[in-house]
Amino acid sequence: MDNRDQLGKREITCFKAYDVRGELGKNLDADVAYRIGRAFAQARGAKRVVVGRDSRESSPELAAALIEGLTDGGADVLDLGLAGTEEVYFHTGNQDTDGGIEVTASHNPINYNGMKIVGRGSAPLDPATELPPIVELATGGDFAPATKGSVTDFSHARAEYASRMADFVDVAALRPMKIVVNAGNGTAGPTFDAIAEELERRGAPLTFVRMHHNVDSSFPNGIPNPLLDENQPPTVARMKEEKADLGVAWDGDFDRCFFFDENGRFIPGEYIVGLLGAAFLEKSPGEKIVHDPRVIMNTRAMIEEAGGEAVVSKTGHAFIKRKMRDVSAIYGGEMSAHHYFRDFYYCDSGMIPWLLMIELLSRKGMTLAEMLEERMRLYPSSGETNYTISDPDAAIARLIETYEPQADSRDDLDGVSLNFGKWRFNLRKSNTEPVVRLNVESDGDAALVREKQAELAALLKA
Repeated sequence: MDNRDQLGKREITCFKAYDVRGELGKNLDADVAYRIGRAFAQARGAKRVVVGRDSRESSPELAAALIEGLTDGGADVLDLGLAGTEEVYFHTGNQDTDGGIEVTASHNPINYNGMKIVGRGSAPLDPATELPPIVELATGGDFAPATKGSVTDFSHARAEYASRMADFVDVAALRPMKIVVNAGNGTAGPTFDAIAEELERRGAPLTFVRMHHNVDSSFPNGIPNPLLDENQPPTVARMKEEKADLGVAWDGDFDRCFFFDENGRFIPGEYIVGLLGAAFLEKSPGEKIVHDPRVIMNTRAMIEEAGGEAVVSKTGHAFIKRKMRDVSAIYGGEMSAHHYFRDFYYCDSGMIPWLLMIELLSRKGMTLAEMLEERMRLYPSSGETNYTISDPDAAIARLIETYEPQADSRDDLDGVSLNFGKWRFNLRKSNTEPVVRLNVESDGDAALVREKQAELAALLKA
């Protein structure tokens, strides 16, 4: 066999700000996966690493190459097999390992794959100091010889994870509820089943209606991304058919969780952040809640009303997690449906939110629509709208020039936010394509949101 300590140089372009994402056969293949594993083991001095993979057709091959790289680099691997990203996070923290890697492309197109990488304690790698040594080693291909590490089948550990998930909810407080769950043929199905089984064992009075539940790498019902408008109608239809109390859907690696109310209405993520933040504060008054800067009015109002402290962070899991750790926040949430928990290694989970939600609805004796009706009326928002523009910088500059003189304040933490008292907008440029993302919200005036959104869109496209 060739000496794999000296692979020679290779340009690797699939490293992003804080993880790996690439197009299969173009900039991501088994050789790249091997190099990343080998580099991670050496750069981190890693002795034990958790590995999991999502349900994509290419994931077993990439995971096998990654594991070979890790073990050639001297690391022992706990191999979860098919598992969600948060299972890797859980076991990395719970087993006190040196890191964890999930092979996943989450909600990206079918010809993509990638990796989500964390260090000890499931902390994200610092893009400035901790990721570059891995990139340098992987691209250089000059590895130090090491004693071959072992691989342990760790798929049995799901039961421990499921038990920990069930601990997040007080089963005695739950009322009977029928819930439609849509796994999108992604990785969520088997993991959900393990949690549902544990809840049933504990006596939870819940009925689940499963759809698109079987794992299928061809994604016959589309890439699992419930944010896409075209992916929502099947869940809505099934909810109406079943007269369900709640709908839950996940993306491919289920680190995001999406909700539908009892009327089948898709609930924008920003309202869920406010709701869960307030729920945490009921049990733990005075705590800090972290949120992203795109849509903030309802979130900040709910946190303030509940006696908490709202802390804003730049969008993106690495930034949110770092901010939460810095201020010891109990919970953090993004409008994109990422939810983060201090009691879960400051990581995001797509399972904890629905567990907290069913307990909250049970305790309040209300439906999700009833809980949010007033909030959505008090703080209407446009939802994120995307505009493909040939020169995004010029378009954003045009808007700022027009609107900034009228603004009460400006914030450049994430894109540009201009606040006018009664309303505000956030404008961000995509890092990967010529797209500008716009969010508009107001204090109690839905007509104003529509008016300003149309106004801003016309100027963007001018």
